[in-house]
Amino acid sequence: MSTTRYFQPLFLEDRSGSLTGSDFVDVHDRMKLSYRCTRRDTLGSRFIILELSSPRDDAFTRAVVMLDFGGKGELGTVSFGAGCVKMEKYLVNVGGGSAYRRTFLGQNGKTYTWTYRTHEDHEWTCVDASRNVVSFYNLKVPGEPPYANSSGCMLTVEEAYADMACEFLATCMIMRHIVAHNIE
Repeated sequence: MSTTRYFQPLFLEDRSGSLTGSDFVDVHDRMKLSYRCTRRDTLGSRFIILELSSPRDDAFTRAVVMLDFGGKGELGTVSFGAGCVKMEKYLVNVGGGSAYRRTFLGQNGKTYTWTYRTHEDHEWTCVDASRNVVSFYNLKVPGEPPYANSSGCMLTVEEAYADMACEFLATCMIMRHIVAHNIE
């Protein structure tokens, strides 16, 4: 079965802009992801990512990614299906004096790196091993008017990497969590 190509990235509009939960909806209705908190207590918090645009019968109930954080905001684990790994081992700090530059081995077997504020207009930028930008997260531009049902923030995923959108969202949310909790 072939997939329709639009020759443009997925523009996943971040509806709330919040780390506590949001929907990410492509402006052309090609994909809808949901980042939801399913547990928050003294032991920590759990977030799931649902791929609501999937034709699967369980798309609204079965998470494609699960993120667990500690009770004081520390990094916990990330789960894809049956596999679970510590976030520090999955999203590795590559040094250079900043905790805001981390590399991960994607579920597709390729290496990607997230960096913080290294590209103009990008809060976060994800590049592949050849340093090609594959995804980025940008904030609403200061002074822009408010939008109905949108924070004005956006996760953009290059079309050739659309199958990695859930993983890019998960790793981007972990990176945003690292900044919000000042994790080194």
